[in-house]
Amino acid sequence: MSREKSLVPVERIERTILLIRGQKVMLDADLADIYGVTTKRLNEQVRRNNDRFPEDFMFQLNENEKAEVVANCDHLKKLKFSHTLPYAFTEYGAIMLATVLNSSVAVQTSIQIVRAFIRLRQILASNTEFSRRLDDLEEKYNAHFKVVFKAIRALMNPPEKKKGQIGFRGGKNV
Repeated sequence: MSREKSLVPVERIERTILLIRGQKVMLDADLADIYGVTTKRLNEQVRRNNDRFPEDFMFQLNENEKAEVVANCDHLKKLKFSHTLPYAFTEYGAIMLATVLNSSVAVQTSIQIVRAFIRLRQILASNTEFSRRLDDLEEKYNAHFKVVFKAIRALMNPPEKKKGQIGFRGGKNV
């Protein structure tokens, strides 16, 4: 079996990337599964190499975040009964894990993780481009639609005709 086939597919990794605190992250349990180690071993290595994981690489979820993640992600149901709060790793933290786990599988898997984050970034960029183009079209056609709506309103409320006087005029030249 080739190395590429033995690795975790990028699509599977993409499904484990979550948005927490405005950052795209992966939880320790998902990373441990992908790297082929236990969550306990992964967190043990993180504690031993704490200086390699600043706050922008990793943070610990609070109770509310943990509850929300468990409620929204079916594959994380086992976290519901865990008494420890999970760690969330940003893209850089996930890559740094490969260096502290120090195995060839970890290094190859980190490459797949980088590819997954890059793909998500590309998807987000294309959505941003689409949104910008939609805004441009809306702005461009707003003036045209204003004219159309003005014409429709004018047709709905025709100008009032001058009313003629009813009755007889009195006077000499009748």
